Amino acid sequence: MKFEFFVARRYLFSRKSHHAINIISGISVVGVAVTTAALVCTLSVFNGFQDLIASLFTAFDPQLKVSLVQGKTVPVDDEKLLKLQQMEIVQEYSPVMEDQALVVREGRQIVVNVKGVSDNFRDLTDVDSLLYGEGEFLLHADSVEYGVLGIQLASQLGMGTYFEEPLQLYAPKKGERVNMGNPMSSFNHAELQSPGVVFMVQQSQYDANYILTSLSFAQHLFDQKGRISSVEIKLKEGVNLSKAKESIREVVGPSYSVQDRYEQQDDVFRIMRIEKLISYLFLTFILLVACFNIIGSLSMLMIEKKQDAITLGSLGADARQVGSVFMWEGRMINLAGACCGICLGLLLCWLQDTYGLITMGGSAGSFIVESYPVSVDIGDVILIFATVFIAGWAAVSYPVHYLCKHIL
Repeated sequence: MKFEFFVARRYLFSRKSHHAINIISGISVVGVAVTTAALVCTLSVFNGFQDLIASLFTAFDPQLKVSLVQGKTVPVDDEKLLKLQQMEIVQEYSPVMEDQALVVREGRQIVVNVKGVSDNFRDLTDVDSLLYGEGEFLLHADSVEYGVLGIQLASQLGMGTYFEEPLQLYAPKKGERVNMGNPMSSFNHAELQSPGVVFMVQQSQYDANYILTSLSFAQHLFDQKGRISSVEIKLKEGVNLSKAKESIREVVGPSYSVQDRYEQQDDVFRIMRIEKLISYLFLTFILLVACFNIIGSLSMLMIEKKQDAITLGSLGADARQVGSVFMWEGRMINLAGACCGICLGLLLCWLQDTYGLITMGGSAGSFIVESYPVSVDIGDVILIFATVFIAGWAAVSYPVHYLCKHIL
């Protein structure tokens, strides 16, 4: 054992002649520990919200989405896309035709996204878990076309889960100008019946803007017969998502983008990542302030142990070794605070996850979850420990060198 570390450890745990030094050292440990615990809890809460939102999108968004980088539609029999059906890693393959249309009902007009999907959409996603109503999920039956609306969209149109009168949908005819004499002649018109259910993703971008229907209906409405806007894929159980994305990219080439669920909702998750980063930076700044307490305790300790430092010098220790004693002292205070803070933060996260100590609000059912969600990421824990260690090192190094020159 290095003698610098041995002496520093003795200084840390021994009783000082001035009791205030012990108090300040204890405050330094507590300050670092509390800030570290706050970092663990805050980042874990952001992870919890991210996982919660991801779980909401999981039932509606496909595991992978393949679409054109430039352009809107592609032939349904495109060779590159057809090769995806033959890949061993693919369990479900669903062509999609999606575009905007105008829905009209009893004088109300709303521009919506009409998403035409194939009959295996229920196998591709967990849409059944999103349905509300006494009917069932239907896209078409014989010559009848059905439309499953988002719950907010149904409310905006003044409907419940079932509507008797068919919905009127209009979409501009492809490549035609608007006929000012008879504007309606420039639009394709089609009707959708009600299957008696609506879906609720609990995200307004879907609940207030989407209608699910059959692929053939969407192709007819948008004048895109034999064409699709994207392909949605579900992988087989146990297939590595990252490797599967790379394999699919090799098959379809650079003209297509391959997006997982997080990339499909990049705007939402990018905002959350920015908020998480800002919180991390603010708490790191507070951590630096807490580390200045270590400087205060070290300054008082160096003044008290000035005679000991002179004795060590007489025994052959140089200035660097004497300074290392107090450097080790500061590092151990910082390390003790970091370890205690991480353990405390993990304990608080476990208690919150298990018992839901901090709730979202006073009214039950007002939020998707009753208490703040938490999800501990080992990567975040390592980052926090490294941050605390580096911050403590930086806060101690220069002051110790300065004090060694002017005090000892």
